[in-house]
Amino acid sequence: MAIRRLLLLLKPFDVYAVGSKSLPRITNSQVLHYLDNRRKVHKDAVNFCQNILRQKSVDWETILRTDLSQPIRDFDLVVTVGGDGTLLRASHFIDDSIPVVGVNSDPTQAEEVAHLSCEFDATRSTGHLCAATVKNFEQVLDDILAGCKNPCNLTRMSVSINSQPPVSTYALNDMLIAHPCPSTVSRFSFKLEKDSESCSPLANCRSSGLRISTAAGSTAAMHSAGGFVMPILSEDLQYMVREPILGGAGNGISNLMHGIIKQDESMEARWFCDEGVVYIDGSHVRHFIQYGDTLQFSSKAPILKVFLPNHILS
Repeated sequence: MAIRRLLLLLKPFDVYAVGSKSLPRITNSQVLHYLDNRRKVHKDAVNFCQNILRQKSVDWETILRTDLSQPIRDFDLVVTVGGDGTLLRASHFIDDSIPVVGVNSDPTQAEEVAHLSCEFDATRSTGHLCAATVKNFEQVLDDILAGCKNPCNLTRMSVSINSQPPVSTYALNDMLIAHPCPSTVSRFSFKLEKDSESCSPLANCRSSGLRISTAAGSTAAMHSAGGFVMPILSEDLQYMVREPILGGAGNGISNLMHGIIKQDESMEARWFCDEGVVYIDGSHVRHFIQYGDTLQFSSKAPILKVFLPNHILS
């Protein structure tokens, strides 16, 4: 497909001014210098990408990710500059027809993390899904424009509530179902289904919630919680009950607390608390639920076309 129009989607430019009222507790000048340097590095990366685009035979526009409010249409490619969070934000406004490529504007430097470890955590965005940095952006872009590089199809996840059509935002990473107050015990049940028939026992749970991830999201919160990393192109989902309270009946259901939802299966969950929230790809997209609501999760969602880094495919 010929790339004629391109959207450059940017992470906002953070400002960390010394003495700012928004940062009254930060007194360590090394920390302030570090934060301000992050802004400068990101700004330099944005300027670099824009200068490269000016040399190419392609029309392009720039928008901050915070200004996105409508579906992205009439573009042939979306380039995100920031980290995985910026690519995630883009995915919520893209269907399965427009590919996206991520530029990690400020990759973590291992030496810097080690040097500053006694002061603070200097890690930045992992850039797991970002195919480029400023070091190779022009080459990656040239390969895409020349048709020498093809996007991969990443599985996304849908959720429908009370048999209604799926909510409009599809998850690229994961969904978390929990009480609005994280210290409140959540009560819910779930089972797996195939062809509208149950294919697993019903699990009745008390816990801090339920997380379901895609393959792309299995390296994030799911992995941190003890889950396993899935092949990036897998069409399955992975689920885990967070901090289950098993009690005396735990032996019978403990093996149901973590598992796989195959591509031809779905999960039906029922909520038994007065309040609940479905968090999609973090905390920015939320859908509120209430007692008795039924939720259906599956990988039957539009794929996302992403140009991935080579190492993630090997």
